[in-house]
Amino acid sequence: MTAPPSRPAEAVTGPSVSGGRVDAYDKVTGRTRYTADLTRPGLLHAALSTATAGRGRVVEVDTRAARAVPGVRLVLTRLDGEAVCSPGHPADGSGYGFQSFQPLLDDRVAYRGQPVALVVADTPVAAAEAAGLVRAEYAAQPVAVTLDAVGAETVAQAEALPGPRFADVSTGDAEGVFARSPVRVDAVFDFAPQHHVPMEPPATVVEWHGDRLVVHESTQNTGAVRHGLARQLGIDPSRIDVVSHHVGGSFGQKTWLQSHLAPLAVAARRLGRPVKFVMPRSQTFHATTFRPASRHRLKVGADRSGRLTAVVHEARQQTSRHDLFPADFLTVTSRLYGVRHFHGVQRLTRTDVQTPGFMRAPFEHVAVFALETAVDEIAHATGRDPVGLRLANDTATDPVTGLPFSSRHLAECLRRGAARFGWAARSPRPGSMRAPDGSLVGWGVAAGAYRASMAPAVARLTAHASGHVTVDVTGHEMGQGLSTAVTRAVAADLGVPADRVRTVLGDTRGVPQHLTAGSWGTATALTAVHAALRALRARLGVPDSGPPDLAAAVAATGRPAVEAEAFTRGPGQSAEAGDRLRAGASAPAGPGYPEFSAFSFVAHFAEVRVTAATGRVRVPRVVSVVDCGRVASPVTAAGQVRGGVVWGVGAALREGNEPDPVFGGFVRTDLAEYVVPVNADIGRVDVEFVDEPDFRLNAPGVKGLGEVAFVGVAAAIGNAVHHATGRRLRRLPIRREDLL
Repeated sequence: MTAPPSRPAEAVTGPSVSGGRVDAYDKVTGRTRYTADLTRPGLLHAALSTATAGRGRVVEVDTRAARAVPGVRLVLTRLDGEAVCSPGHPADGSGYGFQSFQPLLDDRVAYRGQPVALVVADTPVAAAEAAGLVRAEYAAQPVAVTLDAVGAETVAQAEALPGPRFADVSTGDAEGVFARSPVRVDAVFDFAPQHHVPMEPPATVVEWHGDRLVVHESTQNTGAVRHGLARQLGIDPSRIDVVSHHVGGSFGQKTWLQSHLAPLAVAARRLGRPVKFVMPRSQTFHATTFRPASRHRLKVGADRSGRLTAVVHEARQQTSRHDLFPADFLTVTSRLYGVRHFHGVQRLTRTDVQTPGFMRAPFEHVAVFALETAVDEIAHATGRDPVGLRLANDTATDPVTGLPFSSRHLAECLRRGAARFGWAARSPRPGSMRAPDGSLVGWGVAAGAYRASMAPAVARLTAHASGHVTVDVTGHEMGQGLSTAVTRAVAADLGVPADRVRTVLGDTRGVPQHLTAGSWGTATALTAVHAALRALRARLGVPDSGPPDLAAAVAATGRPAVEAEAFTRGPGQSAEAGDRLRAGASAPAGPGYPEFSAFSFVAHFAEVRVTAATGRVRVPRVVSVVDCGRVASPVTAAGQVRGGVVWGVGAALREGNEPDPVFGGFVRTDLAEYVVPVNADIGRVDVEFVDEPDFRLNAPGVKGLGEVAFVGVAAAIGNAVHHATGRRLRRLPIRREDLL
């Protein structure tokens, strides 16, 4: 075996353009290499053969035809001889896998599409052909894949997962106040399963260098991959390097350790050669996480002026048989408005699927659709303008904790959005607005919120005598622009051109890596970078502000480079957060902090046009105004919001899957049938930011953006559809048949 490779040039960002993305040039010219693009000398290719039964046992696996395919090197059907164990599930705070169930350890079939064999061959074509020739026989059992299926088991989350993280939320006397309220909405909302479908599917290249394992993985959590694999393979984490410099989209799909990684590592060790695996699109619907189906009953009470008096939120979410994927719908519905009387209960229904997971705004998207639809009904019932009603129910205090918000500019978002959208010209009566072509016009609004979280992080800055700076920081680049935000922050602070700053992300060979998710990536990384900049200036002996002569300051030390490092964590976090960071575990803080609560806020305004004869819904324009603290990178921030709006259009009108009640799994397993928005579906998207720093949350004043950009878009579209047609829809996605 050869020695482990040193850090390649791909570990750093490419040339920058003033005001733009630092990685734009490399991406548009094809120089950026994602995991799916990587090659290695002697590289072999892997493919999975998957179960066609939805539940039961594997009786026999016939691999003779697969082994006969020219170029096949290995067909792996069981890992029980390799001392591989489960990676654990993070619901208990100690696991690393997206699910605790590890396929190929025994004969159990837990869900349709789980791997029953791993094939390794000289070419991807040979591997795929051989995987298709593997034949398995099953002792099948009846499946339950929907919330209402026979055999599905429902448990109370607060009892099954005791502890404050997963508890119910109750303030005041919500049921009693609701019953006495003169205006009431009592409605049930249903949401179909959805899938992430990122541009780059899960992709892996594994290679052993002696007893050291190097993993190039498309992941937003290299720390969990490192420590999870170490647990599964029984080796020290220091012997595993995980590299994820660029992730070709994730949206939550690549949050935790994937089930195919341990088998790949075993295969590469047996064969003594690097092995690459790129998951086919069809398998991503069964072999990775998804947004689970959920059902919500919302009871919202108000007085005759539209002042909200009580909210009761009962939620039920799908999970797997082998894990409890916890729900968290109540955090946002209990705090979006100043409602003193709130009661929320969450339940989990065990079904025969892979363990669901986080998908962009995992709970907030559906919870806010339900709440904001009900709030719109309250506005209609009381004759209040929907924007005015929301402004009247604003609050500066967290109604659950009684603490102030670190910052809250939701009212400003609503006012600016209304002015920019031209809301004053809206005719309030449903069905009263028409387009020149005769289609029905609807205008809708919805507010949204998402927790402003932070996580522990380490930033290491190295100033070179050449005047260049290298930044190694906790975080992953998933296309959201974290590398641009970090590079801009360092360049602005030190007064150097952006092309002299090199930012390293998602590499366990440097600083410890924490999960980048939950919109805490930029706030977390920039806080650590800000602290490291202060430390670097102190080591260089230059003032704490203003542009120093960096090259001269380094030269004055007599060394070729000067390094400084900083560790930061969220307000009020204990030293345990650092321990969890170094152990590859997740340790986010928020929205509750010792002295305040912190959220990002948004207001979305949507126009729809509905063709009366066919029920076709189009969205010609959306206006979105966001309160995300200081905007660290305007170009990438605007892109995040537009991307969130695209997601909202998809969630409202396109995306949803159908479980197969007979064979298990999902019916739609490609982009021909699982329909996502295309360019022709997206109209004009206007984006504006309040851009008020939140210095109570962190020194840079930054709050999260990527998730909140999506929250409320579908609700604004649904409310616009009601305004256009008079039909109040309570399930997503909205289908033509719902309007005919």
